[in-house]
Parts: sequence; C-alpha cells; structure tokens
Amino acid sequence: MATGTNIRTYFNGTWHDGDVPVMQAADHGAWLGSTVFDGARLFNGMTPDLDLHCARINRSAKALMLTPTVGDAEMVEIVEEGLKAYGPDAAVYIRPMYWGIDGDPSAIIPSPDQTGFAISLEEIPMPPADAGATLTRTRFRRPVLENAVCNAKAGCLYPNNARMLAEARSKGFSNALVSDAMGNVAESATANVFMVKDGEVFTPIANGTFLSGITRARHIKNLRADGFTVHEAVLSFEDFHAADEVFLSGNLTKVTPVTGFDDTQYQIGPVTRRARELYWDWAASTR
Repeated sequence: MATGTNIRTYFNGTWHDGDVPVMQAADHGAWLGSTVFDGARLFNGMTPDLDLHCARINRSAKALMLTPTVGDAEMVEIVEEGLKAYGPDAAVYIRPMYWGIDGDPSAIIPSPDQTGFAISLEEIPMPPADAGATLTRTRFRRPVLENAVCNAKAGCLYPNNARMLAEARSKGFSNALVSDAMGNVAESATANVFMVKDGEVFTPIANGTFLSGITRARHIKNLRADGFTVHEAVLSFEDFHAADEVFLSGNLTKVTPVTGFDDTQYQIGPVTRRARELYWDWAASTR
C-alpha cells in the first residue's frame, strides 16, 4: 500500500526504483502475519534517530520470533545509500521491514532459518505546524503482553488500531484517545500522547501495553533539558479533559497539536509549539 510518491525499495541486496513486490503468497508473513516494521524520517536533510529506529526493528523481529538478518549499523548505511537518490528538500518516510518466510512443522511458529527483509522509501511531506487532530474515546483498548506482542512494532497489532480510527472517524473525529486494559489513557490510535497542565507536561507512563516511542523519549529529554517538568504518570480521560494543551508524538509528524477531545477544545499552546521547536533544533544539531 503506497501512501507516498517517488518510492524506492531495497530488496535482495540492492535498491530498486518503484514499489517492488517482495513477499510471496506462501510466505509465513503473508498468511500468518509475522511482519514487523519501523519508521524513520528524512526532512530538511536530517534523519534524526535513524540508528535507534534501525536498532528497534531488530528488537521487534526477535519479539515476534523472527531472526534479524541485517545489523543495526549496516541497516543505517543501506538507508543512507538509498536516500542519495532524493533531492535536498525531500521529505521521506523510511520503513525497514522483516517478515517470516517458512514455518516450523506446525506452520505457526516462524522458522529461524530464513527471514525476509526490505526497506521502503516514500516521499511524504511533513505536515504544517498548525495541522491539528481531534480526538474521541473508543470502545477498543490497547492489549497486554499476555495476549499480543505489545513489545514489537508488529503489523498484526494494527487491525486493532484501524478499528479505533474507523470508530473515531465515524463520529467525526480524526483520531482516538485510547485506554489500556485497566481503563487508563495509553496513547492515541496512531501515536503517543502528551498533555500540559499549568505549565507542566504529562504523558502516560510506559506500562507495556503500548510502544513507548523513540520520538516520545526525545521530546521528554528535550523538554526536561529546556527546564520543563515532565511527568510519566497514570492518566485518566478526565485529566485530558482538564488539560490546557494536548499533542501527539510520532515519527511521521513528530508533533501534532490536538485541538479537541470530544466536547473539550484546546488552543495550540506555547508548550506544544516549544516541543516542536526543540525537536527541530535538536535534529539540526545532529546533522
């Protein structure tokens, strides 16, 4: 599924122009869902935390009982080579992927002997700073490790996210604010979430029910270095209704302001804008 343009694909040891087929119908990943991916970004000539995203997909593969075949540093080099085909102003979504090919005699467990690997590069523009989201509640919840691979960025988790999004959009909202199994706020359907109250920043504490993102961690570090108090805490939906600001944190957009949660409205406030400024300044410092 192409969401961007000007696609390049790394497969079988070389770069190809276009959206190249990489998976066969009988591959374990095609019919039993053993797929993991990660996402990084090129924008303004920068690829912030690319090394951490490449390291995380190898951890995700192991969590899904797949054998990683490309080392962290080697993967960074492959991505950097592929990005040379893009112009200096290109904004590119970087998506490395693994999937199972064979299974054990039961067919259910992916075989450790062979793992598919590909990287997809797609030009996807960065959204403007004031492109906001609206949130609503959903009846669907984040799973726990005992019934889903919450410790991996796995394709099999996303049908649940799709149900959340579809429900939210049917109610006229762009995204959902989602609870964990205990009923506390975990994240949105697509990204981690932060709220601001009286100048202090809060984000749901990582409890294993959602992927505690690389960009989330970067915001926490940047904001604390800038003098903000940042709490990782158990948060309720009522806390978000009482918040002064809310923003989402994910690799694709980095910072997405939230302008409403059900009947609660928010302004795009100074802390949200500062988080975005800090991220761009930090990224530029690592160029």
